[in-house]
Amino acid sequence: MIVNMGPHHPSMHGVLRLIVTLDGEDVVNCEPILGYLHRGMEKIAENRTIIQYLPYVTRWDYLATMFTEAITVNGPEQLGNIQVPQRASYIRVIMLELSRIASHLLWLGPFMADIGAQTPFFYIFRERELVYDLFEAATGMRMMHNYFRIGGVAADLPYGWIDKCLDFCDYFLTGIVEYQKLITRNPIFLERVEGIGVIGGEEAINWGLSGPMLRASGIKWDLRKVDHYECYEEFDWEIQWQKEGDSLARYLVRISEMTESIKIIQQALEGIPGVPYENLEIRCFDRERDPEWNDFEYRFISKKPSPTFELPRQELYARMEAPKGELGIFLIGDQSGFPWRWKIRPPGFINLQILPQLVKRMKLADIMTILGSIDIIMGEVDR
Repeated sequence: MIVNMGPHHPSMHGVLRLIVTLDGEDVVNCEPILGYLHRGMEKIAENRTIIQYLPYVTRWDYLATMFTEAITVNGPEQLGNIQVPQRASYIRVIMLELSRIASHLLWLGPFMADIGAQTPFFYIFRERELVYDLFEAATGMRMMHNYFRIGGVAADLPYGWIDKCLDFCDYFLTGIVEYQKLITRNPIFLERVEGIGVIGGEEAINWGLSGPMLRASGIKWDLRKVDHYECYEEFDWEIQWQKEGDSLARYLVRISEMTESIKIIQQALEGIPGVPYENLEIRCFDRERDPEWNDFEYRFISKKPSPTFELPRQELYARMEAPKGELGIFLIGDQSGFPWRWKIRPPGFINLQILPQLVKRMKLADIMTILGSIDIIMGEVDR
């Protein structure tokens, strides 16, 4: 029997459609159908300056919004060899780790709801709301921040923000303990996730998996340690990993990653250069010499063009450790304000490849467990 699961299924995490071939309860085959949320993001990037494109990038992975902004400015920074002030780098790390926590929380709630536990779904919103309050205080926006800039961040931290963030860290550690008491040793939960969707280490590498999917299969690989971007090497933290490679291992990796993120945030808040609130060094870029906006066609648009940053004529692949895995962009500059090529490497899209293989010979109910443990966001899968 062939069954359509999605695109409007409550446990589909967006508009993913699975064409599932069933033999009774057993899954014989599963074909994911993508593209329901395709918005042409890469083409839009190639027709905008980086500054114009920045407010838009938070719509790739709309749960880990800071990471999409970070990679969008990291690429041009590496192309133009731009140094980021130390304080701005610390602020970036704090924002990225808060965003990682928010993303993992909104993975945990729906994942538990998928396998039949409603309570954590309400708990996680309690903590996530506090993270968004911090974002709102610093950036003015709760979800789509438009906070990162080439060479730093848009504005410094407001008065009293650091104390509020430290209070949140102390409170959140008790929250994680509460989740672990509620979930980790729950016999019904363990029955649903143990030994389901097992991926071996070599298999994970061959499929190109990254992030918690890879680390749950026994591979200690984290781009924050490998690439030393921002100022992660200045903090003391460990890569979280598990050997089993099943859905439980992926859950454990994400839960312990939240604790590590809190450790990084606390160290960054205590060691941030300068006093708790101050202005960043103001830097200006080389303006593009003769921008397209001065052409005849644009003469009658009564709008001041955004400041442009000229991308040198080279190509570059920039990557970073997003909550879901390796988020990268392949970027080709063309000595103009627009990128000539802008290719996004979304972690969710690559991690989703392995789904048909994982669900074969499993039960129908296991599809939701396995799909939930992969942690996909259709915004970045379809782009």
